[in-house]
Amino acid sequence: MRFVSFLHDGKQRIGCPVGENMVDLSKVDSDIPTDFGLLIAQGPQALSAAHAAAQAASSDAYVAVEDISYLPLIAQPSKIICIGRNYAAHAKEGGVEPPSYPEIFYRGASSLIGHNQPIIKPLCSDKLDYEAELVAIIGKRARHVAIEDGLDYIAGYAIFNDGTLRDYQRKSSQWTIGKNFDNTGAFGPEFVSADELPAGATGLRIQSRLNGRVMQDANTSDFIFPMDDLIAKLSECMTLEPGDVIVTGTPAGVGYVRTPPVFMQEGDVCEVEIEGIGILRSPILNEV
Repeated sequence: MRFVSFLHDGKQRIGCPVGENMVDLSKVDSDIPTDFGLLIAQGPQALSAAHAAAQAASSDAYVAVEDISYLPLIAQPSKIICIGRNYAAHAKEGGVEPPSYPEIFYRGASSLIGHNQPIIKPLCSDKLDYEAELVAIIGKRARHVAIEDGLDYIAGYAIFNDGTLRDYQRKSSQWTIGKNFDNTGAFGPEFVSADELPAGATGLRIQSRLNGRVMQDANTSDFIFPMDDLIAKLSECMTLEPGDVIVTGTPAGVGYVRTPPVFMQEGDVCEVEIEGIGILRSPILNEV
């Protein structure tokens, strides 16, 4: 199952891609929420029913992809939990040993943007870096989950570009400020249900490209903390709710470690591609 959040005629919608078109679920069944976070909260049966309705939809429910604007997949998650240094090679390129426990920080919803929407380079910094990341989306309430059951709580996956202001990240011992500038967290374009991918989304190629140049090229099998382990560790200390977002870390190849460093500038286009999920595209614009 694949779902998209988008704007059409100024209204928020949920869609299912069908070929070159998008099924607007609000035109299929008015009882289906127009907010994907609310649909996730209704549980897996609601997702399956919405997907089935889209597959049976008539052409009257179609909208052309070029006529929509993508939104962050979930606009207001109750939690956006980010994992730092979850690929050993990325930890080492930053000059540290791989962590023995996940390095966890939060993002706020005001930092999120959708596919094809611009990442904004702020006035106060010229050190805007890219980070290709896999996102896991929680499908049911999770607390004190055993590692062997961890994957049962993941509804599906998406893509994230964790745009980071490296100088602000290092102004504090915590990374939060460098990770929460407005319009720096690209999230989308599609939700892909867990049953369409390998268990735990392992073994997927993950790549970032800046203006077509490959910057990061790795595989999710290189996680230090795989998905089942992350769910177990996170649910030990907090309740994970349907629609919560886990941004699982970036591989080696980020811009700040390069010689010379490579940071995103106005006019650039950054793409993140994950095998089996899709491509998340972000043009870069200066703040005005």
